[in-house]
Amino acid sequence: MSGGALVEDVLLDEDPLTVDQVVAVARHGAVVRFSDAYARRVDAAADLVTRFLDDRTVVYGVTTGFGDNYTETIAPEDALRLQENIIVSHAVSVGAPIPEEQVRAILVVMLAHLGAGRSGTRLETLELLRALLEAHVTPVVPGRGSLGYLALEAHIALVLTGRGRATVDGVVVSGAEALRSRGLTPVRLRAKEGLTLLNGIMSITAVAALVTHDVRRAARQADVIGALAFESLRGTTRALDPRVHALRRYPEQAASARNLVRLLDGSAIAELHRDHRVQDPYLLRALPQLHGSVRRSFDDAARIVDESLGSVGDNPLLFPEDGDAVMAGNFDGTSVGLAMDAVKAAAAVLAHHSERRTDRMVNSTVSELPPFLAPRPGLHNGLMIPQYTAAALVLEMRGEVSPASVESIPTSAGQEDPVSNAHLAAQQAYRCADRLQYVLAIELLAAAQAADLLADEVGVSGSPALRAVREAVRRLVPTAPVDREFGRDIEALRTFLASDDLVAAAESVTGPLE
Repeated sequence: MSGGALVEDVLLDEDPLTVDQVVAVARHGAVVRFSDAYARRVDAAADLVTRFLDDRTVVYGVTTGFGDNYTETIAPEDALRLQENIIVSHAVSVGAPIPEEQVRAILVVMLAHLGAGRSGTRLETLELLRALLEAHVTPVVPGRGSLGYLALEAHIALVLTGRGRATVDGVVVSGAEALRSRGLTPVRLRAKEGLTLLNGIMSITAVAALVTHDVRRAARQADVIGALAFESLRGTTRALDPRVHALRRYPEQAASARNLVRLLDGSAIAELHRDHRVQDPYLLRALPQLHGSVRRSFDDAARIVDESLGSVGDNPLLFPEDGDAVMAGNFDGTSVGLAMDAVKAAAAVLAHHSERRTDRMVNSTVSELPPFLAPRPGLHNGLMIPQYTAAALVLEMRGEVSPASVESIPTSAGQEDPVSNAHLAAQQAYRCADRLQYVLAIELLAAAQAADLLADEVGVSGSPALRAVREAVRRLVPTAPVDREFGRDIEALRTFLASDDLVAAAESVTGPLE
């Protein structure tokens, strides 16, 4: 999680959904429940849709045809057929399915947004969505070909009607078989439900929630890993002087500097090398500035995601208290797309700095350590090639960082003249977040090896907090006196970084880090 306790149960009530709740449902199987207030909101909006049908009120996608160019009213008997036509015709994303955790994240965001009482989806339909989560029935959702909404959601909606495909117990089966295997009954969509299940910012917000959770955790981990590299490279703590950081009005920078001071507190190695150089290389000397800048970008994006989780992105929007429906543009995903574009760039920057520290540690001309951190260089390659992997991952990330939000191709016969392209931005950010974790895992592998070699050389110990970190690492990955399959070590540390255990090891000594 992002520093908090594991969420075991998610009650959808009056408060906005949180990132931690999305992660709890998507990754840890937390159960979703509806409050009485939730049910009342949903029922009131569904009743309003029924009134619109009875009164033949002109409401887009309810009593009119679907599509921005269709405004004429349709016959009542066609209103239900329209909703199923919408989901069948829109289930056109292609390619490999998105990960199961993304689908589960989308499901819980759908429940939150549609449960706000502004969409008109019936409680019966939302109960079936909730049951998919609880029963671990995961719709198969092809991941390519969405501009920001509609297509991915359509593949989810298919399963609610017994169509499409879903994964049950690791096996892909038809939607009908998936429901039947869990004792669930398909729904017959009512007026507006097909439209509202597809519309808005639900899928991009869900993926963005996973991304912001992961990159903010990575930023905290980067301080810990960076401190271990700092100590191993004989960095001077003079650059961490709080007077320096008070002169730049970036609170994230000052927080990172304070973290480093606490992580290095009590380090005989750091004290020994306090005046080792006049000044350190940029990567060490400006580590708080580098990490603080990235933290600011991640935090800004997280605020936008938090706002999106508490929003309603449907169209039209219903106001049961006024008996009104308003056709507008809350479905636009530009804000989330721009946030994810910013996250991609910041993640690539953080990964670049991490990889450069790894390179510095394996480069004996600047590290003052054995070449490639091999106790017997020449015979053994040491960590030469893991640095290659980190460099390749950084290059892959750079290939993703071109802003997706600036690209737009008009659709719907020109009626949708800009499109947000937020789905691409979110998926690119998701991939960048994953690669960032690998790059940090490689730096952690190198920093732990460097720390072991340096401690043997200088005969004094590192800080208590960083010793606790090394002990946690060494329980998974032992010191490497000879070459071995370092790919396995990288994977083990990547899994380690998918939890809060690294930071927890440091905090067992320092107390809560910022």
